[in-house]
Amino acid sequence: MKKNYSEKLEEFISAKKAATDLISSVSNLLYNKGVELVLFRRHLIDKNISDILRLHQYATDFVKKPINVFETSKLAKNLIKMDLAPSKIDIGKLTYEFLHKENIIDDQIEFLNERIGFLKNSDDKKQNSKDVVLFGFGRIGRLCARELIKQAGKGQQLRLKGVILRKINKDELQKRCALLIQDSVHGSFSSSLELDYDDLSILINGQKIKFFDSDSMKNLSDYGINDALLIDNTGVYKDYKSLERHLKLKGISKVLLTAPGQNMPNVVYGVNHNIISINDDKILSAASCTTNAIAPILKVISEDNSIIKGHIETIHAYTNDQNLLDNMHSKNRRGRSAPINMVITSTGAGKAVTKVIPSLKNKLTANAIRVPTPNGSLAIINLDLKNKYSVHEVNELIRNAALEGSLVNQIKYSMDKELVSSDIIGSPRASIFDSQATISSNDGNNILLYVWYDNEFGYTKQVIRLAKYISKVRRLHYY
Repeated sequence: MKKNYSEKLEEFISAKKAATDLISSVSNLLYNKGVELVLFRRHLIDKNISDILRLHQYATDFVKKPINVFETSKLAKNLIKMDLAPSKIDIGKLTYEFLHKENIIDDQIEFLNERIGFLKNSDDKKQNSKDVVLFGFGRIGRLCARELIKQAGKGQQLRLKGVILRKINKDELQKRCALLIQDSVHGSFSSSLELDYDDLSILINGQKIKFFDSDSMKNLSDYGINDALLIDNTGVYKDYKSLERHLKLKGISKVLLTAPGQNMPNVVYGVNHNIISINDDKILSAASCTTNAIAPILKVISEDNSIIKGHIETIHAYTNDQNLLDNMHSKNRRGRSAPINMVITSTGAGKAVTKVIPSLKNKLTANAIRVPTPNGSLAIINLDLKNKYSVHEVNELIRNAALEGSLVNQIKYSMDKELVSSDIIGSPRASIFDSQATISSNDGNNILLYVWYDNEFGYTKQVIRLAKYISKVRRLHYY
């Protein structure tokens, strides 16, 4: 029987009320218990009522696990009643499991105790914290700062304590902070900021961050920075020996490079982070933005099929390395004006990805075209395979990897027929798989995959995931 107008409206109003309750529970759990809720891997922090209802529709249309906001809201309220350790919980997954449970458990608390009892508080589950120092404050450095500051409410896993620059004075401090707060690509950063010009420090969202001069800075411990992770985002030092200088600073115990590194582990979190000896490896590389974008997809394909050979063409946003106007440059073509030219250039992504997935050694070639966009890039992966794939088969393979398994934080599966580069800016995933663009040859042994990536923010999220892992501060989770 069809519902009339009044019934539909009343049902919608009830759903909005339930969404409001869910938003309240999400905040309560985050700020009072350090518990972050997501819904089938989608963030619930800072979402409005319409966002919450759309996410429940997403659960039905894409995840193929229909849930309703009423049950989700009830479960979230019952989570508040539990004594939970700081953790990350997929409330969508829990709701679906409760609605489709095999055993008869009508009581939600009983169900939650059975399913996530291991997340209950105990002395061995206290949240650890790690001090962080940024070496450099460019595009990636400032985005790292934004994320670390924003995530402070989730339990202070990584605490940004300092920023080291080539030089620092009052004028420099003001300009650096202006760039932190206002960004032409990523928008303004909502925060309360106080500058202490005498101390050369800032207080932002209640967190004090000290700025240091690289030439005079020797002992960070004097400023309350101890056993810290230094994230080098300058791109100046790329080999093990030159990065060792950071370990000579008192207060620094590990170094993470935000670029491909020489004579050190190159790590794409989610793909090969298990190669790290957390206790012994003191200097590591988070590889490149392109490697972080293509490695998750190549891992999924290579574990299901045999890759004979392939080529990767990167359509990459221009970077600070290029010139605004035609001028002298040490590399071919990069001297031409970046905002008005497409520029063919080299990329080490093909070789770099073999460091992450050794089975692909000598099987991949790669090249890059820099294009007149400030951010948002695209990798076109052309693979010859041993076994045949239809478009549906390869898309389903990637779709499943985006929903279940070790790469759910790395891969986003897009069904958007209107997707363009500006749409992926701000995406926290390293790889945005464009399912609408997939091509398979007539014989099925050749496929073309289109993978978008925010070469700034998506990569920054990967850097922070790796930083948490090597610092041993990752929270317990259920997703």
